[in-house]
Amino acid sequence: MRFCLLVMAKSPVPGQVKTRLCPPLSPEQAADVAAAALLDTLGAALETPGAVPVVALAGVVRREDVRTALAQCVVIPQRGEAFGDRLANAHADIARFRMPVLQIGMDTPQVTPSLLQACAEFDEAALGMAADGGWWALGLRDPLRADALRDVPMSRSDTGALTLEALRLRDVRMLPVLSDVDTIADAGAVAAHVPDSRFAAALASAAVVAR
Repeated sequence: MRFCLLVMAKSPVPGQVKTRLCPPLSPEQAADVAAAALLDTLGAALETPGAVPVVALAGVVRREDVRTALAQCVVIPQRGEAFGDRLANAHADIARFRMPVLQIGMDTPQVTPSLLQACAEFDEAALGMAADGGWWALGLRDPLRADALRDVPMSRSDTGALTLEALRLRDVRMLPVLSDVDTIADAGAVAAHVPDSRFAAALASAAVVAR
């Protein structure tokens, strides 16, 4: 089965990405950690059987390693101000591919090709809750259904539950719960789960001990 694997990504520019990691990280270190998370995510996406990787990108990428990875994907610009609008617009922009969509972010560098392939198996929709009450993955057979996200408050402890309610779909497969990376404690927990990843290496090079 072929499907669009949509990755919502932000260019890893110091001071503009992963600012909640500062302190203890510096803006430059936080950007390095964000770049590593994005590279790990894109690496998994590119190796996922049946996936057509599409990156909805915000910002201008200046890092050569990230540009090289993005060159292997379909890249579209994010459109809109509120995050819910950007999500809905990204889904609408790839509806032309006429494929089911599994959408993730760059905040779960622990994803693997086998996990992503398994998560793409759903009849109508799928939702992967995050440990903080948000969500890390959304699968839709009809990407235009993502228009419901425009009215969902984002970055809250009830965002996942409100998203599930807003979709108004009877058949939603619940995916495994993952921790995304918002705080330094999150970063340490995720790095411990994937110690050989670029993400873990970038966090270790920042000489930060997560507590």
